[in-house]
Amino acid sequence: MADQTDSSDDIVLNDFLCFGLYAGNHAMNRVYQPLLKALGLTYPQYLVMVMLWAHDDQSVGELGRKLYLESNTLTPMLKRLEALGYVSRGRDPQDERQVRIRLTKQGKAMQTEAACIPPEIIEATGMSIEELKGLVTKIDSLRSNLSDWAQERSAS
Repeated sequence: MADQTDSSDDIVLNDFLCFGLYAGNHAMNRVYQPLLKALGLTYPQYLVMVMLWAHDDQSVGELGRKLYLESNTLTPMLKRLEALGYVSRGRDPQDERQVRIRLTKQGKAMQTEAACIPPEIIEATGMSIEELKGLVTKIDSLRSNLSDWAQERSAS
């Protein structure tokens, strides 16, 4: 009888959207980890680098908004990337309140080393580019809806 309860609990747990996202995130991290280890980066650090490779010289605020991170989470990460020699941090000459993040020569060069990562991830998913784009669109919509709902609830 205990086996039935256990399998029934598993079925219920597997029906939870949050559990599916949680388990999927762990599986994705297991694929990323060895790829990023070769670069000496954590996944969040890799995301910062991707954002800077796409558009160098951004403010901490811009990066935080794009990555959905608060500055108290982002700043220590940026300090570690700076210590590794991949980015430089400096005050914006036109607005001293803002800190700007720029890739160093070493940080720019890392983009070539990291170019193998996206194709590896795509291969690991077993999905086509079209399927992945559709999934990303749905996940973005889910994130937006959840954020809006939480913001509405906290305002009332």
